[in-house]
This record gives sequence, C-alpha cells and structure tokens, in this order.
Amino acid sequence: MKQYLISMYQPAGQGRPDPEFLAGVMREVEAIGRDLREAGCWVFGNGLHDPQTATVLRPAGDEVLVTDGPFAEGKEYLGGVTIIRAPDLDAALDWGRRYALATTLPIEVRPFQGEG
Repeated sequence: MKQYLISMYQPAGQGRPDPEFLAGVMREVEAIGRDLREAGCWVFGNGLHDPQTATVLRPAGDEVLVTDGPFAEGKEYLGGVTIIRAPDLDAALDWGRRYALATTLPIEVRPFQGEG
C-alpha cells in the first residue's frame, strides 16, 4: 500500500472554536483514527501548535539563519497532519473526505514520492 499525507488547514486569526463544537469534532476525528487503525491504514497523526511557535532555518551561504515565526504568512495554516496507508488515491481521498466533513476544514491529500 502507498502512503499519503492528509493535511488539515485552519483559518488564521480565528482563535479556538466553541468548546461544544470542538468536542464534537474531536469525537469524529477520534472515530476516524479508530477506523484507520482497524483497517490497518494508520501510520501517524497529530495536531500542530500555532504557526507563531515555528522556527525557520534558511541557508545563507555557509551559514544557516534561524528566525522565529512561520515560513509564510497566509489566510490558512497547517494545523495537523495524518499519514495513512491506502491502496490508491481514491481510497486515500475517501479518508480525506471523512476528515473534511468531521473538521469542517480544508483537507489536502498528497502521495509520498517513491511509492510506485
């Protein structure tokens, strides 16, 4: 089976959602995780801290500049990732659809290189 990255994008500057809404989302996300494990498709997944916690390393000749903050400013930021195994893109997209419906967030599904 091939591996796919499922990326979850959150809107910038909107803070945390209502606790009741977030609890429902988390129940759905946990259910998807259980289903992935039962199907033998789970590899890894977790949420990320806000982009302001990022440290960026940029090559500058023989040196590396270290700066605080996100690599790029945008209207959305990467909020979490899940890596799955799936037989093909259609199967990976089915998992991605479940995450999109559960989280109400934009979801990107992308295959890893070298996977045939």
